Amino acid sequence: MDKHEEGNAIPEALRKHLEQLGEQFAERLRRELPQLAEQAERLLEADETQRPCLLQAVREQLHRLAGSAGTFGFSQLGQQARELEQQSDLWLERQQQQRQALLELVTALRQLGSQPPSADAPGAQPGRASWVPRSESGTQRIYILESEVEVGESMRQTLDNFGYRAEHFDSIAGLDAALREQLPDALIIDVKLPGETCDGLEYAAALQQRLDEPLPLLVLTQHDNFATQLQAVRAGALGLFTKPVDIPQLESRLERCFAQQNGAPYRVLVVDDDQDLASRYSLVLRGAGMLVEVVRDPAQIFAHLQSFNPEVVLLDVNMPDCSGPELAQVIRCNDEWLRIPIIYLSAETDIAKQFNALIKAGDDFVTKPISDHALVTTVFSRAQRARLLSNALARDSLTGLLKHSDIKEQVALELERSLRSGQRASVVMLDIDHFKQVNDSHGHAAGDNVIRALANLLRQRLRRVDSLGRYGGEEFLAVLPDCVPEQAKLIVDEIRERFAELRFIAGGGEFSCTLSAGIAGTDVHHDAEQLRERADKALYAAKHGGRNQVRLAS
Repeated sequence: MDKHEEGNAIPEALRKHLEQLGEQFAERLRRELPQLAEQAERLLEADETQRPCLLQAVREQLHRLAGSAGTFGFSQLGQQARELEQQSDLWLERQQQQRQALLELVTALRQLGSQPPSADAPGAQPGRASWVPRSESGTQRIYILESEVEVGESMRQTLDNFGYRAEHFDSIAGLDAALREQLPDALIIDVKLPGETCDGLEYAAALQQRLDEPLPLLVLTQHDNFATQLQAVRAGALGLFTKPVDIPQLESRLERCFAQQNGAPYRVLVVDDDQDLASRYSLVLRGAGMLVEVVRDPAQIFAHLQSFNPEVVLLDVNMPDCSGPELAQVIRCNDEWLRIPIIYLSAETDIAKQFNALIKAGDDFVTKPISDHALVTTVFSRAQRARLLSNALARDSLTGLLKHSDIKEQVALELERSLRSGQRASVVMLDIDHFKQVNDSHGHAAGDNVIRALANLLRQRLRRVDSLGRYGGEEFLAVLPDCVPEQAKLIVDEIRERFAELRFIAGGGEFSCTLSAGIAGTDVHHDAEQLRERADKALYAAKHGGRNQVRLAS
């Protein structure tokens, strides 16, 4: 199988930008290194009262150089600066008066200041990021490897109803042929493959090793024991499902996988007074698909927090007028920003000082220089965890949809937008028919699966601009901008038909469900609550009209 040759290559435009930043930094070194030599001369000429202040300024310049040089490919220079910074710290702490010690420091500063900046040899940079192009948006393609034709085709049809583009293969040869033509967005593979030379897990493990980036993998099995689960995890599986498979539950796991992969870009706020370094961090993170804003003045932090709403803050420890830990404590004094992870970036290697910075307000400490790969990995992991936590707090735990109060707020916001723009929007109330009977006959676990399945189906079939929430119990509320009620009815009717085709498994048997819906359009004569009530009355009419239908508000 052909590998993605571009998978680990830095895009050309990004490479050029990084080279340009490197050239700018080299030019900066050509200015700053001679300044260090000049400051060394002033240290010798200064008296004992002036010398500590001059040395403190030298120490701060060395600290910045130790943190930034390695990032731009000047590792040896950065290490020299770090060693001289430590000598400066020692002199300042002990207030050494021995002229010999000062002469040694000055000599080393002269040597550092007089040498031409020399970048590391190619390949010696401290690690490059693995640049993976983002997948194109659109309908996700799912490949199913299932030797039982009837089971595989049923699964394919159900996933198609959910809005995926599923393809079923009953042999490894058939799947391999398709993989050579186009890679899918996810794989579903049965462990048992009669007539093949290997089982599904052995094939999946070998397949993942042939790819530059492993595919999301779900595994089907008849034996849900620990050994099978362990083997599945080793093959890269993100889920293991016992046959007969509950397809809505499997689709829910697929949806979570894609939500993590294809969600909105993570938002990162970089606070650093070193413009060159901040520009590089910004460029690297943007190249990895993140949104980045840079703040050089700590006093502007709240304006950026409010307008940008970052999911991670990268914070330099040593800044003039306000240190990183001080700024972190200022952020933490405000309850609305308590959940934002704060990552310190600093050339500080003293463990005690790092610990003191962390216990005050930070969440992580990264020592400069940091490689592009480490930067992306650190920020991505923190941002991912922050978003998962935020979603857990702001969204319904069962469905992942907006909670009652949040979706009601979306109705009000969309009504205001509609009145301003003159474009009509629609509000939809949906309810699962005879849901109490589902719980009574099949149990609450089965009822939860039905609710989750409808939530996933709605999420798949509606647009990204549409808002969707769990209004309560088995009832859902959707807001469709720039969509007249007649158009909304066509959309919801298709969802109704697809939902009725889903099959749920409970107690060894199968069952299906239907839904009813009511739709109301925005109108200048109604407020948000009246608009929702009109949709609710239309839903009530659908229920009393026989259920399994969609009604428009009168």
